[in-house]
Amino acid sequence: MTDPVLHLDDIVKTFPGVRALDGVSFSVMPGEVHALMGENGAGKSTLMKVLGGIYQPDGGSIHVGKERVTMAGPLEAKAKGIVFIHQELSLAEELSVAENIYLGELPRKSFGRVDWHRLAEQTNLILQKLNVGFDATTRVGDLSIANQQMVEIARALTVDAKAVIFDEPTASLTDAEKVVLFDVISDLQKEGVGIIYISHRMEEIFKITDRISILRDGQYQGTVNTAETHEEAVTQMMIGRKLDLSRNETHHELGDVALEVRGLSCGKLYEDISFEVRRGEVVGFYGLVGAGRTEIAETLFGLRDPSAGQILLDGEEVRITSPNDAIARGISLVPEDRKGQGLVLGMNCRDNMTLPQVQDLTSGPFVAEGAEVAIFDQYRDRLDIRTPGWKQLVGNLSGGNQQKIVIGKWLSMHPNVLIVDEPTRGIDVGSKSEIHKLLRELAAQGYAVMVISSEMPEVLHVADRIVAMYSGRIMRTFTSEEVTEDSLIQAISGLGGHEAA
Repeated sequence: MTDPVLHLDDIVKTFPGVRALDGVSFSVMPGEVHALMGENGAGKSTLMKVLGGIYQPDGGSIHVGKERVTMAGPLEAKAKGIVFIHQELSLAEELSVAENIYLGELPRKSFGRVDWHRLAEQTNLILQKLNVGFDATTRVGDLSIANQQMVEIARALTVDAKAVIFDEPTASLTDAEKVVLFDVISDLQKEGVGIIYISHRMEEIFKITDRISILRDGQYQGTVNTAETHEEAVTQMMIGRKLDLSRNETHHELGDVALEVRGLSCGKLYEDISFEVRRGEVVGFYGLVGAGRTEIAETLFGLRDPSAGQILLDGEEVRITSPNDAIARGISLVPEDRKGQGLVLGMNCRDNMTLPQVQDLTSGPFVAEGAEVAIFDQYRDRLDIRTPGWKQLVGNLSGGNQQKIVIGKWLSMHPNVLIVDEPTRGIDVGSKSEIHKLLRELAAQGYAVMVISSEMPEVLHVADRIVAMYSGRIMRTFTSEEVTEDSLIQAISGLGGHEAA
């Protein structure tokens, strides 16, 4: 019988007050795509950091092939043939694509000089496999987030890998780039490389994986063959309960128009955008990458200046020139990039949660700590944020719990209009359901909610109306009763333009 390329046996890792991993074991076979799934905080990231030598386990063993290994750090893990492609980018933006891909391993000529010609050749050969539109000399900081993710993926193709770990690799990719990624994974399989694939996207898991291992609260729940299971069974193993995936209908009267946009334009980013959001309503914005959805949200929040058009709040035209203006007028934005725009990673959970209103929580010259803690406790319970306490640094939380901190921060401001950009990116299926339910509840309480999402099931599930965008324009606006997947796909592909809103 073929030996596993990677085997973890009874891995234990404890932090002060938290047993993050409690006897986790699983194996990856040559040429296998093995999914690792679990809720945010289940221990997936901790396990990968143990495997990568960032953390040392308190118990258990790691075997690469037949060799028992101790990973002293990321370089040793790479030397053993374990390659990581991280969800959170770890690139040097000022360096070229080639320098990033071969960082620490630049080809050399005599006297230690870098062989720039060979470096460019090697890099361009790899980039051709990925079918990207940039070359070895391109500065990484000039690339889109999606293309930067492709640079991360290119790193895996530079070494003789035994196992490659993909952590939410498609989070920033377009559909076309996903196809390329899956082709790369297929090629690695043919070469006998074992793949660990970490993702919350069930459709991807059931499309490309052979087996699925599940963690819950740091404990191994079991491994199943993908072809012999289904989404509901995997979800139940992940969260320990049956998930209610039905739409959370709230029967309530819609209120007045809270936000109206008339003929809004912003250079070449979007043009002649008109829509309204009523109190008690969730309006979804759906489209391909580059459709202009995020840019509209940034304009409403004062991060971009419109070149034409009007913004009206409660029927009154307003000019929003900064985020402070937006916040003062009751507009809140949960941004797409939680780490870059939504959080201060070196601050604790409580301070992140109360940052926009810290001036209102002062007692004399001091911040009222009790009031801050009360706000944090309220939204930790409401959003099921998993953290040992408010003193925990946000940078130490899982991606999903970080996202919940951002959402809680803006909910605590009790906005009139809540704009949520990719609310469940990188969040597990159980937490997604909770956030979807929360968005519907907020609408029932009278909030006007805008949801921007790249996931069709999400907008179909939460939105009362869906605005379909293509290339900076609104093509059509659907009600939840009339929308179909086919009509929505046609609209965001630029078809059916005669019905443009």
